[in-house]
Amino acid sequence: MQNALRPNRPPKARVLLADDDLEFRHLLSGELRQAGYAVTEVGSGSDLLDRLASDLIESAEPQFDLLVSDVRMPGWSGLEVVVGLRRAGLGLPVVLITAFGDPKTHRAADKLGAVLLDKPFDLDDFRGAVAAELSQAR
Repeated sequence: MQNALRPNRPPKARVLLADDDLEFRHLLSGELRQAGYAVTEVGSGSDLLDRLASDLIESAEPQFDLLVSDVRMPGWSGLEVVVGLRRAGLGLPVVLITAFGDPKTHRAADKLGAVLLDKPFDLDDFRGAVAAELSQAR
């Protein structure tokens, strides 16, 4: 019955958010939820990889519409995870964030088709990057 009440409302975009800084992760997840996205949070590169792998095992289709990940995290870096996604043929849109945005890191992100935001960044820029990546993917 609920679908009959909202027939034209698109489903929420699903965002997987990975950052080892708990406070910063909560700040970003709050921004994303306030913007209407469904957010799943993980706190390390290992947790990120485990979550992506388990979702792909359970379903042939990715369970997320966008990945937002810190570059430097325990376990696997955000860049390493994105390399793995691309090698697996998955074009999941990615927004990477880092406090260590040297030219080499920017080139690597660009080569992988990911947006890279340098910390500290404006939250409006963050929301804009997320919205742009999701709109390009649809």
